[in-house]
Amino acid sequence: MKFTMQREALLQPLSQVVGVVERRQTLPILANFLLQAEDGNLSCTGTDMEVELRSTHTANVQQPGRITVPARKLVDICRALPDGCEIVLEQQDSQLLINTKNSHFTLSTLPADEFPDLEQAENLQHYQIKEGDLHQLLERTAFAMANQDVRYYLNGLLLEKKGSLLRAVATDGHRLALADLNEDVTGGQEEQQVIVPRKGILELLRLLEAGDDEISLGIGSNHIQVAKSGLTLTSKLIDGRFPEYEAVIPPANDNEIIINRGRFRTALQRAAILSNEKFRGVRLEFSPDAVKIIAHNPQQEEAVEELDVQHSVPTLSIGFNVTYLLEALGALSTEDVQLKLRDANSSCLIVEPGSERTRHVVMPLKL
Repeated sequence: MKFTMQREALLQPLSQVVGVVERRQTLPILANFLLQAEDGNLSCTGTDMEVELRSTHTANVQQPGRITVPARKLVDICRALPDGCEIVLEQQDSQLLINTKNSHFTLSTLPADEFPDLEQAENLQHYQIKEGDLHQLLERTAFAMANQDVRYYLNGLLLEKKGSLLRAVATDGHRLALADLNEDVTGGQEEQQVIVPRKGILELLRLLEAGDDEISLGIGSNHIQVAKSGLTLTSKLIDGRFPEYEAVIPPANDNEIIINRGRFRTALQRAAILSNEKFRGVRLEFSPDAVKIIAHNPQQEEAVEELDVQHSVPTLSIGFNVTYLLEALGALSTEDVQLKLRDANSSCLIVEPGSERTRHVVMPLKL
């Protein structure tokens, strides 16, 4: 194998793929990229056996071939080389030679045949979707995924296709985030429901950009696959039953508050400074035309923030984890947000005024 590329052209696919390569592996081959040079293209693949990412870029291929090389070392070398330089990569026996005009490196390799191939993603139902829409759908929900929860099915995000609607739902048992796509999704089956693991979702968030470019979303019984120009991410799915999330969403009620999202966030951030570091609790006290945000900690310190708001809530005091409130507010984009409450023992529903396309549910905290 031998090919030549400009530094920036080579660094782009390597940087896109290196995120899936774990720093600690049980198999040495998982620390490597699979490089395949053929037909004027370089294909770079990385995997952790759960998520596979492949990026393809044009290259001057003098001799086709395939080999695996240490991923992070190759990325670090390319980043350290001067801008605009031309890099020649050549396989020589069990080594990869990396040469520029003034720099020369030799990397050890492992046979390409040993590189794990993610089970073939078969029988995928393909949907066409705007890249920015999918990014926004995930961005508004991914923060609520559990992390290393024993309920393994919570360590991911539910993607649900119902007719022309695509919905994303995530929960860690203490809060829930739901978002619906605001445009019809065409193609594929009428109904599908799958759980995408946390790492696959985080990689998609890293790779997807805002924009109207069409991308392909493939959903199967065991895999999900997202393909955009020159980039394909394939992820295994979590085999489990997602909770009946619709039962968690509070029904409509008369206790509604519309509040400026920016002012509410900054007030919560200030109060959080003196909240209990373990429980992160703050208390919201509603009175006519105002809401107080109160935080205490074991050192007998206190923070009080008061905001003027118009609301229909009777006198009410309710506690929440301030981090959950802040993350829910951060995932919305409107100037104002609407809080819907029933009583001190019921969940709070946070939506954008006039729209329930995105719904965030936060469980109350006893303080």
